[in-house]
Amino acid sequence: MKAQILTDMPIGELNDLLQSERDRLVKMKMSHAVSPLENPMQIKFARKTVARIMTELSRRNISK
Repeated sequence: MKAQILTDMPIGELNDLLQSERDRLVKMKMSHAVSPLENPMQIKFARKTVARIMTELSRRNISK
């Protein structure tokens, strides 16, 4: 997910997206522990997406 998309989203949608991405990341980690994922790099990309969303939220909180 690109940073430009995140800057255009309202805070409520960012919070919802953060929660869904965190849930997705946890599910991927659990399924990878049981049986290896076809593409384990998906975990890395999901973790980076969560970090991007959290960075955007903190940037907005600081600028208030």
